Amino acid sequence: MIKALEQIRRMRGGAQSHLMRCSDGHYYVVKFQNNPQHRRILVNELLGTRLASRLGLPTAPVEVIEVGAALIQLTPELCIELPRSRTPCAAGLQFGSRYPGDPRRMALHDFLPDEKLREVRNLHDFAGMLVFDKWVCNTNGRQTVFFEEAGRANGETPRGTADGFGPGALHGEVARGTLPRGDAAREGPRGGMREEVQEEAGRGRAYRTVMIDQGFCFNAGEWNFPDAPLRGLYARSRVYEGVTGMGSFAPWLERLEKRITEKVLAELAEEIPPAWYEDDYDAVLGVLEQLHRRKRRVEELILSAKGSNRQPFASWKE
Repeated sequence: MIKALEQIRRMRGGAQSHLMRCSDGHYYVVKFQNNPQHRRILVNELLGTRLASRLGLPTAPVEVIEVGAALIQLTPELCIELPRSRTPCAAGLQFGSRYPGDPRRMALHDFLPDEKLREVRNLHDFAGMLVFDKWVCNTNGRQTVFFEEAGRANGETPRGTADGFGPGALHGEVARGTLPRGDAAREGPRGGMREEVQEEAGRGRAYRTVMIDQGFCFNAGEWNFPDAPLRGLYARSRVYEGVTGMGSFAPWLERLEKRITEKVLAELAEEIPPAWYEDDYDAVLGVLEQLHRRKRRVEELILSAKGSNRQPFASWKE
């Protein structure tokens, strides 16, 4: 079992996660059982990320992290802040998403200008992630971060990689003092993000993206599937410029059918600590049964997004 050794800093985001140094030598963004969103968010993060990884989508390694009561008692910052109260974070087993390197040196961006988006090497993965998000009914907009991949063309090790797993993630939370919130970055300059990336563009740097934050899969703590045309779409349609028809989604639709079996779903569910779903395994089984049945609906849900007023697939030719 991986144990948390030290709290580094609180992260931005509704789950009030914390960046922590852990016993395996890595840093993790840790979400706690008593987070303000819902205890089930931890289930969604672990199960959702494991499923996305099975589909070959770019996600960060995730683990169950043990946070001891003594560490919480010795670290006043490990708390949940509500408008009128302040509660210590729960001790026990928590969800952790591995940070992709040394957080003092790692640069992650939640915004790139439109001209740089075209240079993201794995931009096609946004189509695959839409397959995933429609399948699991992610009721939040697709969250992602970008990391610099300078030096890949020359055979050098890219900046922003660690231990061979390539893309890293903050799992829906943005480090305080590191990145502006996603909405702020999209609205315009705040904290220098837009100018910083434009300056890097002149140096010929390439980027990759990694998909973060599966907390609102299965409609967050509700564990139901209220589908809607715009749910799961990334905020900027430019990432879907390569989509020319349903064939653009075919690789991930095929993987969904072949790789995600009832047996796989059951095996992944066994990894979830019972405390995260309060020993209500019947509710977990209900989610798994829905996921198995919904595989055949994904094409229909994508076509619903295509026909929405937003028109996200400008290059659709079929």
